[in-house]
Order: sequence, then C-alpha cells, then structure tokens
Amino acid sequence: MAASVRPTTQYFGSDFVISAGSILFRKASETGHIQICILWQRRKHEWLLPKGRKDRGESIEVAAVRETFEETGYPCEILPCNMPTRAPVAHVDATDVVRIADDAIEPFAVTVRDLGRKGVKFIWWYLTRVIGEKREGTQMASEAFDSYFFDAEEAIAKLTFQKDRDVVSKALGLVRDSGTNL
Repeated sequence: MAASVRPTTQYFGSDFVISAGSILFRKASETGHIQICILWQRRKHEWLLPKGRKDRGESIEVAAVRETFEETGYPCEILPCNMPTRAPVAHVDATDVVRIADDAIEPFAVTVRDLGRKGVKFIWWYLTRVIGEKREGTQMASEAFDSYFFDAEEAIAKLTFQKDRDVVSKALGLVRDSGTNL
C-alpha cells in the first residue's frame, strides 16, 4: 500500500466543521462609496464578519447567503465577480493552473481554523450584495449582533481580527478590479 508523495491531512466528519460567510457589499446612496457590512458582537465587544455553520443537506454557497442574512438582517445574493480560481470550466479537461474567471460565484477564500482537540473549522468566504431592506428578528436566540455598514476602508480598520481584515481587503480588491455592479 503506497502513501501519498505529498503531505496529507485527513479529517472525518466528527473532526471538522464546515462554515460559510460572506463579505456583504452595497453602494452608499448618498456618496456612491463602496460599503461593507460588519457585525458588532455585543457580548465579546468584537467587530466580526457574518458567518456560521452549514446545515445538513445545505450547499456551502446557500449557507453563506443564509448566515449573512440571519446575522445582518439584510437579504443578499452571491455577487458575481472576476477572480482568480483553480476551478476548471465545466466539462473541459484543463490543467490545474490559476485562471481569471469572469463573473465567478465561487468562494474567493477559505480560512482553516485549528480548534485544538475538536479538530478544524473550514470557513468558505463568498462575495455578496444587498438585495433588500434590513429585516429585524433574523438572528438565532443565542446571537447578539448589531450590523452596520461602513465605507470599505473604515470597515476593514474596525475589524477586531487581522485574518478578517485580510479577507475583506482581498474581497474589496476583487470587487474594485472587476468594476462589479453593486
């Protein structure tokens, strides 16, 4: 029995969590500036991004949209954007290289968080845009978030964790470089 020539880590269902979140964009009606929605966690006093666990039977992209809506209160949809990806075009035999995909709806990043003895958490990040007015009462009983839109650079500066700042900076670059319609 041969071993892989590449370092490989394998996890079984009890040792990983699949989560999804998004960077929620809108264009400010007054200024035309790109804005990003971030969450104030009232109990921990932290600025965070909307994300959460995928439900059983749910696709990752649906989980990202659902979690973003639940935690922010804003109805949203995946935002197509030009981005680098290693995902091939459907039904095309292609080598594994990075290509720019136009109007991609793939995750643009993944965070792998070590949970110690509980295993690992994979957080798949998507780009989303607001498609309706904010609704109240969308959070789970255990959640204590207030959602706020800030101009993009201010949102990045407010985030508590550097990894969140990194993922938002990448998302903002993709949206700006694509000239995506918000």
